[in-house]
Order: sequence, then structure tokens, then C-alpha cells
Amino acid sequence: MNTRLDPAAEQAIDWMMDLRATPGDAARRHGFEQWLAADPAHLSAWTRLQERAGAPFERLRRLDQQAPGHAQQAREVLLEPMVSRRSVIRGVAALGLFGSASWLAARSPQGQSWLADFSTGVGQRRTIVLPDGSQLRLNACSAVDLRFSARERCVVLRRGEVIVEARAEARPMQVRSAQAVVSSTGVGRWMVSQQEHATVVVNLGPDVQVQRVNDGEQPVLGRNEAVRISASGMVSLGRQPHRADWDEGVFSAVDEPLETLVEALRAYRAGFIRVSPDARDLRVQGVFSLDRPDQALEAMAQSLPLRIERYSPWLVLISRRV
Repeated sequence: MNTRLDPAAEQAIDWMMDLRATPGDAARRHGFEQWLAADPAHLSAWTRLQERAGAPFERLRRLDQQAPGHAQQAREVLLEPMVSRRSVIRGVAALGLFGSASWLAARSPQGQSWLADFSTGVGQRRTIVLPDGSQLRLNACSAVDLRFSARERCVVLRRGEVIVEARAEARPMQVRSAQAVVSSTGVGRWMVSQQEHATVVVNLGPDVQVQRVNDGEQPVLGRNEAVRISASGMVSLGRQPHRADWDEGVFSAVDEPLETLVEALRAYRAGFIRVSPDARDLRVQGVFSLDRPDQALEAMAQSLPLRIERYSPWLVLISRRV
């Protein structure tokens, strides 16, 4: 799924809010300039944030000052379209960076989606019928490659989440992620989720085999059982079929940390959603619509001590209410 914002992006949001709260503070501005120069990743994160949230917010503020009440103009500013995928690809090509396709794929999740055999965007789910009649269900912001031959049926999960509905064949059906290989030769249905440093597998049908990459052990996973596979090993998560509820357009929270729900919503809402560290571990119960992420955010705010601040359609800050 979409992962939590990287540290540079988190810091960029903090700096933007800090600078707006203290516009005339020279010391704060000097500290910001030092942060910006300390790491190229800081400048990159700041630039992305300003493109997505900062610039429209500043233009809206100036517009409100110049012509109060012009709501339609403000809306047009905030809904100004982002750079299209085609424009981005043209720009990369103009810089001579398409000499190796691996350059793009190695550096961004978006690159992996562009170069994958099948992918989905924000808020999009997709069903794919495979050459053998099996089916894939891709969650939002997911990407897969297919490797089908006379000897193998293999789905390579590059990012996000996929549910496989496999037909029985002599050739094993496999799903490979960065940490695991899930396989079956019979009829099967299972979900694989590629997380930042781990893979979560939930078996939704007859038994399947799960193998950690570069590990000979192949334990069998029973119906509705889930495991988390990482560099440190394989950990049972018990029976958790609700993890695949995104296929029905909902997220079912069973005593989950707030950050887990927000992470699921990120794949269904464009822009940044940042949760403050003191709110990330608040426990969440309930069923939330993925297709209505803003409604889900409001439902969280009603049941938990949260403050939700929207600074543009592309920036939502969630913090603990005191």
C-alpha cells in the first residue's frame, strides 16, 4: 500500500506549518535554510510539497485578501490539475533518462507503476483475467508483472496489494513479492500485500505454501490464516480475512492503530495525509469506506480525540486533540 510519508516529507510539512505560523521570525527562517541545504532529499521533499499543497494554498490566501468571497475562483485555484502522466514521461525522456527503464523503476513507486504490466492509480481497483483463466484483483496504487510460460505461472507484485483467484493446473501459480513467494497448484484464493519492509499474506481459500525469499522452509497456510514476512523471519498474524475487505471497497478495523487505517486511505485520496506521532497509535474499530476517504476521516474524528486540518485538497494534517 501507500506507505507512511518518508522522514523528509514529514519534516517538510512541519517546516511549512512552522514558517506560516511565524512569518517574520528570522531565526526560524535561518533554521529552515540550514535544513534545506543539509540533504538533497530535503529540497526534493520541499519542492514536491509546494507543488502539491504550498503554492495553491498561498495563491488562495492572496486571492482571499484581494477579493473576499470569491469562492468559485478559490475552488478553481485549489482544483488546478496536476502535471499529467504523459507530460512527466515526456519531460523524463527529454532529459535522456529513458536510456534504462530500471532508472525510473528503481527510484519511485510511480515509475514502477508506469513500467509494470498492470497497475492501478489512486482510488482505482481493477480485475485482470490471466491467460489461464485465473483472476487478479488489484487494490488502488498497485502494480504487477506477469511471467507466464509453458512451465510457470507467476505474478510479481511490485507495489500495493493483490488478490489471486487461481485455477487448478499442473503448473504452480505463484505470487512473488520482495520478501515472499506464495504458491499453489490447486484452486486457490489469497491476498499478498507489499509493505515497506515486509510482505503480508492472507490465505482466503484452500491451503497454500508460503516461502520466505532465500529460505528453504515452505510452511502451509490454512484458510483465513495470515503471516507477515520480513528480513527477520515469518510471524503468524492469526486469522485475519478482514485484511482483504478492500476488495469490497471497505477497510475493516479490528482494534487497529490509527496509522494503519490512514495508510489504507492514502491509496484512495490524492495528496498528503500526515498523522502526528502522538496520534498514530490510537486504536480504531469499525468499517470505513475506502471510496469515500474524507467521510472516513470525519468518522474517525467523531470517535477519537482528533483534530483534522485541511490546508488544501492535497494536504490533511491529523493530530491528537488535547
